[in-house]
Amino acid sequence: MNKYIAIVPAAGVGSRMQANKPKQYLMLHGKTILEHTIEKLLSHPQISEVVVAISENDGYFSDTSLACHPLVTRVAGGKERSDSVLSALNHLIEQGYQDWVLVHDAARPNVCLDNITSLIEQGTQHGVGAILAARVRDTMKRSSSNNEIDSTVERAHLWHALTPQMFRTPELHSALQSALHNHHPVTDEASCMELIGRSPLLVEGRSDNLKVTQPEDLALAEFYLTATTTQE
Repeated sequence: MNKYIAIVPAAGVGSRMQANKPKQYLMLHGKTILEHTIEKLLSHPQISEVVVAISENDGYFSDTSLACHPLVTRVAGGKERSDSVLSALNHLIEQGYQDWVLVHDAARPNVCLDNITSLIEQGTQHGVGAILAARVRDTMKRSSSNNEIDSTVERAHLWHALTPQMFRTPELHSALQSALHNHHPVTDEASCMELIGRSPLLVEGRSDNLKVTQPEDLALAEFYLTATTTQE
């Protein structure tokens, strides 16, 4: 069974959470969100290590169980998510790692292990790489500049991008460097691959792979984690 490394960018402050600490350090079931997320990744049999990118002035990571975890490597994160991912990729390349890498949001603690398996299987077969995604279920509207409805958007081929997103380390590194050099906005890893003409595969994942972004997401994430624990 092939083993792969995961990257978790965790240098953000999560200002939309309106909390007194970065959202990845908010507590759920007695652990930080970041601990839940990384422990879930490491529980997958094909993930051998997690490289987590942390802000240099982070005052919370050292108090978590991750600080001394033998399978967790800390690197310096950056101002933007893309800077943190690039820092982790630089570390892996310096260590001689050239295989596939999975990039996962720090604030997605409820990713399904079966979905990760599907991503690995389909992404490696596809060649370019793949991302987990969920089909859009609601009616989608495009607005005008003053927030009036401009049109209804056909949703048949629309997806919500999720994580992990999986690509070969050298190619993702090159694509991300190019995007940042040319000042292209990079909101996820797939977007920088698209900029170099690649078409990653969409692998359908569970919609409860929630990213904690706003205050109301915290209660929902706690509910999902409770349901997952009960099922296990």
